[in-house]
Amino acid sequence: MPSMDPNLARHYGHYYETGASEWRRLGAIDKARNIIGRCDGMDIDSVVEIGAGDGAVLHQLSGTNFARSYSALEVSESAVKVIRDRGIDGLREVTLFDGYDAPIEDGKYDLAVLSHVVEHVEHPRMLLREAARVADYVYVEVPLELKLRAPRDFKWTSTGHINIYSSLTIRHLVQSTGLSIVEERVTNPSFAVYRFGRGKQALAHFAIKATALRIMPPIATRLFTYHWSALCKPSGDLLARP
Repeated sequence: MPSMDPNLARHYGHYYETGASEWRRLGAIDKARNIIGRCDGMDIDSVVEIGAGDGAVLHQLSGTNFARSYSALEVSESAVKVIRDRGIDGLREVTLFDGYDAPIEDGKYDLAVLSHVVEHVEHPRMLLREAARVADYVYVEVPLELKLRAPRDFKWTSTGHINIYSSLTIRHLVQSTGLSIVEERVTNPSFAVYRFGRGKQALAHFAIKATALRIMPPIATRLFTYHWSALCKPSGDLLARP
């Protein structure tokens, strides 16, 4: 297994030292809602979130009694501490790992969650395969940033996004790891997220994006950033597993 690039490791190592944030809390409400929506009708006993950040998503899921037990894997020591200090009901384990090699036996969990993680990692197929190894189902969510206004050249920003996707490229990525897509959806972040980030401009921006997605989704996703989420299951396609 490869190890994480030292520059990325340094970036995330201290990223959560300021603790939980209101921005991540608001985003986690949407993310948890999407997870619950894609898993509608399923009986989920155990969940592991890979790249759990400050634990905001697990905290939201726990509050809805989505599952009976929760675990977290993180590359950041500061994140591990924040998650442990949250007091999440049903939290069983919080484990520091190298970003690719999960110290978990095969098929331990019902669901592995990769929510806004795949855009951050150097070897996304390796991480997706590892998620599929440890769980019966894999949930993936990414921002759709490969659009007409995407910058021509890569530039590092504090968000840490090193991969950008469209709904087509993320489908191909997921399927090329031997996962089949059970259900997928493109969603617009909630108004609360826009209000926090854009202030007085929030309502207009939210309304334009929501309307565009509703009436002309193929065009909307070429113009604006939305979120793609999918519930996936290992397909047994050995050709996708070199």
